[in-house]
Amino acid sequence: MRQRFDALSSARRLVIMIGLAAIVAAAIGAWLYSKEPTYRILYTNIPDKDGGAIVQSLQQMNVPYKLDAGGTISIPADKIYDARLKLAAQGLPRAGNVGFELLDNQKFGVSQFAEQVNYQRAVEGELARSIETISAVEKARVHLAMPKQTVFLRDQQKPTASVVLTLFPGRTLDGGQVAGIIHLVASSIPDLPVKSVTVVDQDGNLLSKMPGLDGSRADLDPRQMLYVQQLEKTFNERIEAILVPIVGKDNVRAEVTAQVDFAEVEQTSETFKPNSPPNQSAIRSQQSLQQDGSNREESAGGVPGALSNQPPGAATAPITAPTASAASAVTGSSSSRKESTTNYEVDKTIQHVKQPIGTVKRISAAVVLNFKPGKDKDGKSTYVPFSPPEMAQINNLVREAVGFNKDRGDSVNVVNAAFADQTPLEEKPLQQKAVDYVQANWTNIVKLALIALAVIYLLFFVVRPLMRDIAKAREEPKLVELDFGDGTPEKEEEGSIAAALKAAQEQEDSARASAFADLLQQAKEMAKNDPRMVATIMREWMSQGEESGNPNKVA
Repeated sequence: MRQRFDALSSARRLVIMIGLAAIVAAAIGAWLYSKEPTYRILYTNIPDKDGGAIVQSLQQMNVPYKLDAGGTISIPADKIYDARLKLAAQGLPRAGNVGFELLDNQKFGVSQFAEQVNYQRAVEGELARSIETISAVEKARVHLAMPKQTVFLRDQQKPTASVVLTLFPGRTLDGGQVAGIIHLVASSIPDLPVKSVTVVDQDGNLLSKMPGLDGSRADLDPRQMLYVQQLEKTFNERIEAILVPIVGKDNVRAEVTAQVDFAEVEQTSETFKPNSPPNQSAIRSQQSLQQDGSNREESAGGVPGALSNQPPGAATAPITAPTASAASAVTGSSSSRKESTTNYEVDKTIQHVKQPIGTVKRISAAVVLNFKPGKDKDGKSTYVPFSPPEMAQINNLVREAVGFNKDRGDSVNVVNAAFADQTPLEEKPLQQKAVDYVQANWTNIVKLALIALAVIYLLFFVVRPLMRDIAKAREEPKLVELDFGDGTPEKEEEGSIAAALKAAQEQEDSARASAFADLLQQAKEMAKNDPRMVATIMREWMSQGEESGNPNKVA
C-alpha cells in the first residue's frame, strides 16, 4: 500500500490525506456527540431577574446549562434533582407567591406594623396560589386594602380587594368561574363584601362586571338565555318525535316559543279568620268583678260636730205614718254589683312564599305539516291534504306533547300546507329509479363493489393458482428408474421389476400424503386468517357441484 501511495501523484496524495482527515474528524465528532449528556428542562418561563440568579448559582456549582427562548433553563438529566434541591435551599426561583411560610422566621422585636404587613402579604400569596389552581389561570396577583379598625369610630371602613389574572393563551373565564373567584376572595377576608372585589385580566378587561355577577337584572344572563333555548329545543324535539312516524321525516316543521319568568319573588301574608264560636275558641284572658254593699238602720247624718253627736230626745208618736222611701231612708238599704270580661284568641296565619325561578308563563307552538301522498280524482299519484279528523288527532297530540294549559294562555296552531320543495309524484321509469337508488346509496354501493373486487382478486389470483398447482401435482407422472442388473434369470428380473414398481407406488403415496398435509395446513391457516373468504370459496364449490349434478364433484 505504501508503494502504491508513493506511486501516486502529489494531487492525489493530497486528496487522500484530506479525505482521511475528514473521516477522522467525523468519527471524533460523532464520539463526542454520543458522549454529550442529555439535557432536561430545569425551569421554564423564568423572569430575567430570577434567571440571572439561577445561572449564577449554576456557575458556582459547576453545572453546565443551556438557555433557550422563553426563559427556559436546561441542565444535564443526571444533575437536575440535585440542582433543584440546592436552588430551593437558596430560595430560587423567587418569582413564586409567598404564603404563610413568611411567618415562620419572625425576628424578635418586630413591630406591630411589620407583623400586619407580613400577614397581609401571606394572605395575598395564599389567595393567589388558590386562584392559580384554576385550569384557565396561568398567574394571579391579589391586592388587599385592609383598613385599621378602631373603636373610636362608629362607621368602620370595609376592606376591599383587587385581583389581576393572567390567562393561558386561548383560554377564557365564564361568569360562574369569575363569581367563584370573587366569592373565594370575599370569604377569606373578614367583613369583605362581594361587591368590593374587583377582577381584571391581563388585557385590562373588567371581569367582575359580567352579567349576573352583581345580582342585578339590568343585563341579560347568558345562562337564562341558554335555559330558554334548551327548553324550546326540547319542545320541538317532542313534537317532531311524535309526528315523524305519522307524517314522515321531512314532512313536519315545528317551532315553539316559551315565555319564562326569571323574577325572584318573595311574599309574606298574614290572614285573620272569622270569629269562631266561644265554646271552640281558646280563652286569652278573663276578668270578673263582684261587689256587695249594705247600710245600717240609723246612719249618721248631718254636719259632723257636737250637735250631731248628742243623744236623741224622747220619742213621740208621729202624726202621720212614714212612706216606704222614707222608711228605707231611715232603716237603711243594700246593693250588689257583678262584672265579667273574657278575651278570646284570634286565629292568624302567617305565610312566607318564595316563588321558583324559571317558571314557564306561556307556550306558543306553531306546527306545519306537508301534504301526504295520495290519489286525485283521476287516480293519479299526487299530494293531498290531511282530513279534518286526522288534523284533530294531530292537534291533540301536539297539545299533549307540549303540556298545553288553557288557564296559562298557551296556544297551539297546526297548519297543513304543501312544502315549496315538494316534487310531483309520478311513475318513474325503471332506469330513473335505478339512477335515483344509486345516487341515494352510492356509498354502500362503493363499499360492496370494493368487497366484491377483493373477493374476485382472491378467487382468481390466489385460490385458483393454488388449486391449479394442486391439480398439476396430482396429475404429474412419476419417473422411476429400474435397475435390472446383468445376467439375472427371468424370475429374478420379474421380482425386481415388481419390487421397483411397489417402491415407486409407495413413494408416490407418501408424496401425495405429504402434499395433502401441506394443503390441509394451508387451508387451516387460510380459514384462521380469513374465514369469510374460505366460506365464499366453499359456497362457490357447492354451487358448482349442484350445477354439475354431483355434489361431491369439485371442478
